[in-house]
Amino acid sequence: MSNTLIQLENLTKVYKVGETEVQALRGITYSVEAGEFLAIMGPSGSGKSTLMNIIGCLDKPTAGKYYLDGEEVSTFDKNKLARVRNKKIGFVFQTFNLLPRTTALENVELPLLYSDVHPKDRTKLALGALDRVGLKDRAHHKTNQLSGGEQQRIAIARALLNNPSLILADEPTGNLDTKTSAEIMNIFTRLNNENKITMVMVTHESDIACYAQKRIYIRDGQIIREEKGREGCEEVLRKESRP
Repeated sequence: MSNTLIQLENLTKVYKVGETEVQALRGITYSVEAGEFLAIMGPSGSGKSTLMNIIGCLDKPTAGKYYLDGEEVSTFDKNKLARVRNKKIGFVFQTFNLLPRTTALENVELPLLYSDVHPKDRTKLALGALDRVGLKDRAHHKTNQLSGGEQQRIAIARALLNNPSLILADEPTGNLDTKTSAEIMNIFTRLNNENKITMVMVTHESDIACYAQKRIYIRDGQIIREEKGREGCEEVLRKESRP
């Protein structure tokens, strides 16, 4: 289990909506090795976002266990979960979640704003992160002057700032065109291959999911299927190779 970064054991999640109980997850058991790239797929209401929130330490399961890097984080309180998020996890969202009238550099620096990192070191780290996504030359541009693809690259740079062992991406190409989506996914693939950062991504797009090494499909709160490598991607690849 030493190389297992994420270990989920019989996770369930029940929400109360008035008098009604809604079972979002129904006994999820799964593991992700350090350095893997996993895509989570499923229709709306399948439980994939709930699962992502638990993996990201944004929510706790109703029952079952979740180990992250050997620690049983499903037992942690809110403060301990916040520390784990800050130390080990980077987040990338569909809507970028950037401050519009501030520069790319200022947005990337945000996670370190309330830390004890010296401002000069903070700037150096943020410029290094922007360099990793090919945007160092746009550091002093305001985010509302940049394209959607550039904004998503800023969001990825911000996610890299604390040198996380895990990046969680929630529909990271949902607001982007096909060409820009491919550019973003190539950045994720490079970070995964070269920097060995573990990637877990929620997507509803099969061509985007095919960038991942493994894909799981969720329906009604349960994993119904797993694919590895190029399994299940043959039709997608055929379409992409057509002129």
